[in-house]
Amino acid sequence: MRKKDLLTLLEYSPEELRGILNLAAKHKKERGTVEKKTLAGKTGVLIFQKPSLRTRVSFETAIHELGGHVIYLPDESVGMDTRESVEDIARNLERIVHLVVARTYAHGTVTRLAGACGIPVINALTDWCHPCQALAFGLTMLEARPGKRLNAVFVGDGNNVCNSIMALCAKLGYSFTAACPKGYEPDASLTEKCKKICEETGGETNVTNDLHAAVEQADVIYTDVWASMGQEAEAEKRRAAFRGYQVDEALIARAPKDVLVSHCLPAKRGEEITGGVLDSANSVAYEEAENRLHVQKAVITYLFGG
Repeated sequence: MRKKDLLTLLEYSPEELRGILNLAAKHKKERGTVEKKTLAGKTGVLIFQKPSLRTRVSFETAIHELGGHVIYLPDESVGMDTRESVEDIARNLERIVHLVVARTYAHGTVTRLAGACGIPVINALTDWCHPCQALAFGLTMLEARPGKRLNAVFVGDGNNVCNSIMALCAKLGYSFTAACPKGYEPDASLTEKCKKICEETGGETNVTNDLHAAVEQADVIYTDVWASMGQEAEAEKRRAAFRGYQVDEALIARAPKDVLVSHCLPAKRGEEITGGVLDSANSVAYEEAENRLHVQKAVITYLFGG
């Protein structure tokens, strides 16, 4: 049987994604009680080129609670394409461990890892997408707005998180709008793919520069930092470009009263979002952070045939 990976959400059908989200809800309910030890006697390796709090802690906890053992390898210990090739790393790991979780800059690094080894590979973030974060968003919406055809608005940079939430919304038949400054819209080819998916699922995919109009009917407003990891040199330029795209109290006042707000974290309070909004009753950012654990358990269970 062909092994499964989680590289992007595009390779998964709407039914598979709903199944993973329902499985994540089950893991959350059963945590610490009757969870199946899917990884009993197995080892997972975490290879991280980028720093991490939520991703590392949630994956290490997930693997541990599923009965497995974790090895964390920072990039300086591995040296992908410096000390040895990505393909050689993959061919060694597949003979020793059972799962690879990779957090990299280039998306191609993760796809090469997956292509060269016969064990499951999970994308824990690349510069192009962040599927596990989008799944955590999906579980959070399933809990907060069950059965609703959501209208989700992403505010700010059309980055990796934006790409994955756009893909998830298209697959689940939600309405999605990216409200971005000119020149910072999400990947154009992905946007077109999502529009095609929406023709089958009944969703909508939109991109606009008109932030205020975008949030008027929003069920949830999502944002992320203006300069992601690896873009630090662009920080000042981006602050100027994104001025006016802050998720603040004035923007929330333009949205429905019960609008939800989320952020993938870490947040730069006072830049892309104010502390008052992030800490408000509308915010589900910390619930989403917790849900990283449960969706990652579900993904691992699914990849190992559960």
